[in-house]
Amino acid sequence: MGLDDMKKKAQDFGEKHSDKLREGADKVGDTAKERLGGHEEQVDKVVGKGKDYIPGGE
Repeated sequence: MGLDDMKKKAQDFGEKHSDKLREGADKVGDTAKERLGGHEEQVDKVVGKGKDYIPGGE
């Protein structure tokens, strides 16, 4: 399996499961906020940027 094949599989997965990926990103953000108290804005910014790479964006 070449790099192009892996990229295609990742893109297909992202398109099929974008709702789950977004939900997971939100959960990771919530956990990070709990552990990094006082940095909520930075965490929200990073989660938002990460979601920009998930197909089917808001």
